[in-house]
Amino acid sequence: MKRMLVIVNPNAGRGQIKPRLCEVLDTFTKAGYWTEIYITQKSGEAKVVAKTRGGAVDRVVCCGGDGTLDEVVNGLMLLPQSRRPELGYIPAGTTNDFAHSMGIPDDPLVAADIAAHGKIFAVDIGQINEEYFSYTVGFGVFTNVSYSTDQDLKKLLGPQAYIMEGARELPNMKAHHAKVYMNGNVYEGDYLLGMVSNSFRVAGMTGLWGQDIEMDDGLFEVNLLSQPKDIPGWGDLAASFLLTHDNSDYITRVKTSDVKFELEEALEWVQDGEFGGKMADVRIRVLPHALRIVRSY
Repeated sequence: MKRMLVIVNPNAGRGQIKPRLCEVLDTFTKAGYWTEIYITQKSGEAKVVAKTRGGAVDRVVCCGGDGTLDEVVNGLMLLPQSRRPELGYIPAGTTNDFAHSMGIPDDPLVAADIAAHGKIFAVDIGQINEEYFSYTVGFGVFTNVSYSTDQDLKKLLGPQAYIMEGARELPNMKAHHAKVYMNGNVYEGDYLLGMVSNSFRVAGMTGLWGQDIEMDDGLFEVNLLSQPKDIPGWGDLAASFLLTHDNSDYITRVKTSDVKFELEEALEWVQDGEFGGKMADVRIRVLPHALRIVRSY
């Protein structure tokens, strides 16, 4: 009999996984899995459990939001690739960006069925310095709304809470001077946003992060938003970003497998929707086909 480890964050999102958990586990049993379940008690625990128990099972299933998934991914990436199990995902967070890119719906029973019977997909994973991420890292405007937004407000309003928090940040927008090295070129400027992603959706927003996105092509999408020097420039920046124009003077979009940031000061970085630490020197690399994800059929 195949073995499965189910890691559950009961406090993710609006707590919608709790009343459906027995039905979820029943789905896995009927699919032929001997199931072990672990309910996390604190932040960071999912990483430890994935690392210590993941190598003993055929499949790990994460039940939680993008932050819980990030912890599980970091735990599994500490295992040798030969011992790294398949990873299923039941999204239970507020935005569930990664699940959207994988075609996994928010309904826990449908997601459980996919986690048990879905298609195996070897996805690229990112490495930021010594940590790993599943779909995005970045600094600057709006990047921190996912973890700075009040948890009760997120439970009440869902993704709309992020929009409210983002609007509150607008008067405090500040550019940060950086040198960015990628594909043999150096980009230097004052950037409102620096983001590296491997996803169709970030912070609940689709269509803004690049074209022809493939999550297994060995390339991530880099978006740099420069600070305009006048009022018309702000209009051009907003229009070009929202309409995904690549020819704006204020937007740099590049596909790369390796990028290095040198910032003048340590800034807060977001990592898969959670606080990733304050850093000034950052190297981000793509690890091709590093994890086998169970996705929609």
